[in-house]
Amino acid sequence: MKDYKIMGITLPVYFTLLAVIIIAIIFDVLPGGMIGAFAFMMIIGALLDVVGNNTPIIKTFFGGGPIVIIFGSAALVYFKLIPESVTETVTTFMKGGGFLDFYIAALITGSILGMSKKLLVKAAIRYFPCILGGVVVSLALVALGGLAFGQSPAESIAYIGIPIMGGGMGAGAVPIAEVFSKGIGVPAETILSKLVPAVALGNAIAIVFGGLLDRLGKKYPKLSGNGKLMDIGEDDLKEKEEKESFKLTDFGIGIAIATTFFAFGEIVAYLMDTYVGLDIHPYAWMIISVAVAKAINIIPQQFEKACANWYKFVAANWTPALLMGIGIAYTDLGQVISAFTPVYLVLCFLVVLGAVIGTAVVGKMVGFYPIEAAITAGLCMANMGGTGDVAVLTAANRMELMPFAQISSRLGGAFIILLATFLVPIFFG
Repeated sequence: MKDYKIMGITLPVYFTLLAVIIIAIIFDVLPGGMIGAFAFMMIIGALLDVVGNNTPIIKTFFGGGPIVIIFGSAALVYFKLIPESVTETVTTFMKGGGFLDFYIAALITGSILGMSKKLLVKAAIRYFPCILGGVVVSLALVALGGLAFGQSPAESIAYIGIPIMGGGMGAGAVPIAEVFSKGIGVPAETILSKLVPAVALGNAIAIVFGGLLDRLGKKYPKLSGNGKLMDIGEDDLKEKEEKESFKLTDFGIGIAIATTFFAFGEIVAYLMDTYVGLDIHPYAWMIISVAVAKAINIIPQQFEKACANWYKFVAANWTPALLMGIGIAYTDLGQVISAFTPVYLVLCFLVVLGAVIGTAVVGKMVGFYPIEAAITAGLCMANMGGTGDVAVLTAANRMELMPFAQISSRLGGAFIILLATFLVPIFFG
């Protein structure tokens, strides 16, 4: 045990840091802002990660650390085991402080710019049929499941299938509730209260499936690309590597480019919404702009490499901290528990299962590895948007697939909202 490390820190030093944080929490003097948030999220998150990764059943079947971090931190809030001031500090840092956006901007920019250009181009045209396959099978399964339990197929699709596949809360359930409200004349708040438990449970099930699919890929290697979405041949994947030493300035360059791409996505989203009437999440425009920049070689290779290095730093050091923030700021354990009836759970399970089956089958048909197709085009449609993407990819040990996950959450989510617009008159007309 003397050589065991947490966060790369030896146990005596780590437990000293942990003791300081616990004492600060007990006396309710944990610093506000990013100092207190980072200290709490990184140190406590690392401990929960170790617990999850070393608990037999959890690590084998439920994704290990990520699911323990998310639901463990959500439990800290639900059972009031931490002061409200700590909850507020973390929530403000995640939402008002934009830490989630900052993290995702680094992952999108670094992973796309560090990707093989040939892979990016070849995968793009195959990806949307894969998403469509997952949506069709998931909605079909939940409709049949609802019918079997004496529930209207239309209600099963509308209140369980669509919100789970809709891309999360802000970009999914909220606008979907508005669409339903306009279509059937019921207040959006009333509809949203029906959609939220489905989104939360679907997200939880998707995280569990992420860990299970990772295990399945290890047992049946032919189904998995070990983080590669498709096999385009070793020669196509080989990039010209330059023997260039890593520089600390790479982090600064990576931050500058990632945050600027994020700002560009906001600009395009505003212009498209204002002048074209096309309301698509800024993440989607960011993904498109980074992908185009990669495809046409607009960014010098040394700067692409800097962005990739920054992405690796963020993923390696801040993922447990981010998952702590997701658990505290975005996961309402009360809503999950209140919706936890056997029938409701089965229907939510069928939606996620359908997303996995549909995308794996279509993915195989278009040349993707079934495991990676199911994780990105399937689970990342069924989870809770950007927060769910991080959790699912971490559970599946495939964080490099973040660009495709974001396509599912954002563009796929926009497709579901459009689909809901057409289905509401049919279901409730």
